[in-house]
Amino acid sequence: MDELMNTGTVSLADVSSYLPKNRVAADYFVRYADPDDAISSAMFKAPPFRRHLAPGETPADMAEQAIAPMLERRGHQLLDEVDILIVHTQMPETFIVGNGGEIAARLGITPEWLIDLHNGGCAAFIHAMKLAGQLLVNSDARSALIVTVQNAAGQVFTQEQVRGKPQAAIPGDGAGVGLLVKSDDSPILDIETRHLPEFAGQMTVVADPPRKYWEAGEGQIHVGFTESKIAKVLARGNRIVPEAAHAVCGRIGVRSDELDLLVTNQPNRAFLRNWRDALQLPVEKHPDTFDECGNLFAAGIPVTFDQAVQAGRVPAGSLVMFAGFAHAGDFAAAAAVRWGGR
Repeated sequence: MDELMNTGTVSLADVSSYLPKNRVAADYFVRYADPDDAISSAMFKAPPFRRHLAPGETPADMAEQAIAPMLERRGHQLLDEVDILIVHTQMPETFIVGNGGEIAARLGITPEWLIDLHNGGCAAFIHAMKLAGQLLVNSDARSALIVTVQNAAGQVFTQEQVRGKPQAAIPGDGAGVGLLVKSDDSPILDIETRHLPEFAGQMTVVADPPRKYWEAGEGQIHVGFTESKIAKVLARGNRIVPEAAHAVCGRIGVRSDELDLLVTNQPNRAFLRNWRDALQLPVEKHPDTFDECGNLFAAGIPVTFDQAVQAGRVPAGSLVMFAGFAHAGDFAAAAAVRWGGR
């Protein structure tokens, strides 16, 4: 599990992001709340706001919007050198295949490596960093684009039978993009990825009456939670994210309290507080977008980092730790980057 990238030649050169215009207040969900739903937990303390994608908005639309600021800064010619495209879509809309091909076509690129990364969940951005980094190091590829799209909030969690559940108010929609290149300008110092496959089946989708997700039926699909499952996920997530981050710190020779910035996925306030406490970091070193954007799943890390950079919170030379976990705890990852500035 302890795998050092062992190269200073791969950099996270830039990030950019997109949030839909539709800003939805928590009151929307309050009016539909089901008083008979007994699930109550820190897992589901709703943020004040989140964004929902527009009707008909596709993953390719969101990806195109997310990369637009990067193209404006760097020029469209950067697409000419993209030999690796890794796409994670929370809810793929192209059945079986995924949305990577559609996104590549929209960007006008034909990468040698086009990967739809269906696992990795909320930590998929880091998972993709590792895959892209290894491909860059071991091939003639010139650069890689990582695209993470969260598109389930305004589609799954606003369904008539789902919007009254406590879980419905947590997610928001958005997309993030990362550019990896061969350089020492903003080096990825180390990446830790940990698969815990024994927990892979614990994040389930359910309907009433029961059916498989692809079968027609009256019940609308949603994530199945019980009090017992929530307690286990909270305990697991509190443990595995700091463990991954500490492993990276140990290999690059720094204490966690020496980090300049911690950027994590954004499941809820309880996780955010517990993670920074475990790494002995003050709140000002742990930017988050939860109150405005909710849980952005895999898009949370690039969106939050992009906003921190835009706000001037990440000067050149900052030591940044990205960290997160996926689903019910079947994957955790952390990556350290010496940010080179924008």
